[in-house]
Amino acid sequence: MNVFGSVVDRYDTARPGYPPELADAIAGYHGSTPSRVVEIGAGTGKGTEVLVTLAAPVTCIEPDPRMAARLASKFPQAQVLIGTFEQWRPPPGGVPLLACAMAWHWLDPVTRNAKARAALAAGGTLALFGHRYGYADPDQAAAIRTALDALDPTATDRPADWMYHDVLAAGELTDVHVERFRRRLPLTRDAYLALVSTFGPFLTRPPDLQRQGLDALGRLVDDFGGTVTLDLLTTLTLGRAA
Repeated sequence: MNVFGSVVDRYDTARPGYPPELADAIAGYHGSTPSRVVEIGAGTGKGTEVLVTLAAPVTCIEPDPRMAARLASKFPQAQVLIGTFEQWRPPPGGVPLLACAMAWHWLDPVTRNAKARAALAAGGTLALFGHRYGYADPDQAAAIRTALDALDPTATDRPADWMYHDVLAAGELTDVHVERFRRRLPLTRDAYLALVSTFGPFLTRPPDLQRQGLDALGRLVDDFGGTVTLDLLTTLTLGRAA
């Protein structure tokens, strides 16, 4: 679902990047510098920022042309392909490193693990990473959850380690494990509302519900003194093709 292209500028500025330690963790698991990296659903390049530091050629797959254009302008050294992971054809023998940042849930849950395994070379690495947006202050967390539930009681959050459990349960890869990185990120009212307005569940809601949600959250942040501090948990799931 291409919902992010309409907010490409906001997405690129509001979404937090990833800790640079991710690159060391990926390289350490892989065991050497990969000869090639392929990234699924690269967006505007939040994950690409980590992957290009591996000093290997990077190919980025991104279905939205607007996101792909921003990605290409930021990373001219990367090859950017417009299309879906399902449309992409891996080279003969597969690729040594396949990565995906915050886009694994957009892939077909029935086939994504098998397709990833088929795209990997023997001994190749799958690296999935993403953020879980929590709140450092439990009172802020409870107030925000109450406000969001009032607008949409059907909304749910995935468990922090859901990608790890997804890969493990599929049984396509070996040596599957997860690493976690945590940091606190204070955001002003405007920065927080900009971030929320880039989330997929927000963008798929009707415009009137979007406005109600931002108004309610804005009032809450004002009550908090104008700042929200995120408890940003980044998880990295790694698996190996036998």
